[in-house]
Amino acid sequence: MRRLLLLAATLVATSNAASAQSSQPYAGLEQRPIKALSQQQIDDLTAGRGMGLALAAELNGYPGPSHVLELGDRLELTPDQRIQIQRLFDAMKQESVPLGSKLVEQERELDNLFSSRAVTSESLKSALVSISETQALLRESHLKYHLSTAALLDHRQMQRYAELRGYQRADGSGGHRHHH
Repeated sequence: MRRLLLLAATLVATSNAASAQSSQPYAGLEQRPIKALSQQQIDDLTAGRGMGLALAAELNGYPGPSHVLELGDRLELTPDQRIQIQRLFDAMKQESVPLGSKLVEQERELDNLFSSRAVTSESLKSALVSISETQALLRESHLKYHLSTAALLDHRQMQRYAELRGYQRADGSGGHRHHH
C-alpha cells in the first residue's frame, strides 16, 4: 500500500512539473535581443548558412554546394567540378549573407515595434511583408544553388551523395527517390 501511495505521489509530482513546463515554453526567451531569433539563428543568417531553407531540394536529390565540397573526395569530384562548385558556393554566400543580415535587421525592427509599443496594424503588415519578401529571396538563393550543383554531378555522384548523407543505402533502398 505504501509503495502504491509513493508511486501515485511521484506520478502527480511528475505530472505537475510537466504541466508547469508546458505552460511556460517561452520562459527565458524574453531576454533575447531579438525575441523571434536565437543567437544561433542570428549567427547562421549573418554567415549565410542554410538553416534548413533548402530541405525541399536537399531531401529530394538536389545536393547543396557546401555539402558537396565537404564530401568532395568521397564523391570523387574532378578538379573542374571542384572549381565550379566552389564558384557556386562563393556566389551563394555572396548573395545569402546580405539577405540574412537584412532579415536579422528586419526582425529587430519588428521586435522594436512591439517593445516600444509603437506597433499598429499598418506598421505590422508592412514589416511582415518586408520580412516575407526577404525570407523568400533568401530561400530562393539557397534552393537555386542546389539546382545548379546537381546539374554538375553525374548519376553515380548523386547516388553516392545520398548514401553519404544517409538518405539512401548503398543497395539503393531508402526513402529517397530520384526523378532525373
